[in-house]
Amino acid sequence: MYAILRAGGKQVKVSAGDVVRVEKPSGKKLSKGEELTLSDVVLFSGDGGVVSAKDDLAKVAVKATVIGEVRSRKVLVFKKKIRKQHRRTRGHRQTMVEVRIDSIEG
Repeated sequence: MYAILRAGGKQVKVSAGDVVRVEKPSGKKLSKGEELTLSDVVLFSGDGGVVSAKDDLAKVAVKATVIGEVRSRKVLVFKKKIRKQHRRTRGHRQTMVEVRIDSIEG
């Protein structure tokens, strides 16, 4: 049994017992050991076969436990304007949440 869910603009294939990193939901304080319900499921495969209809996917919920927060590797953005002596380097590190998938209910 597995599910494909959308988290932070990316799709992640999960099954029970997996540990995955997803983007931290904006505006939420998450603590270690907190229960999460991930409900944005794109596809679900279980005993009854593959389900991809929106009405049926609304009933599917993925239960997860927060392990901790981590930061992804730094992405550098370099901009340069030719013949203007202008260069700029900016970096960005996305905050990720590491979660353990407890169960997939559907």
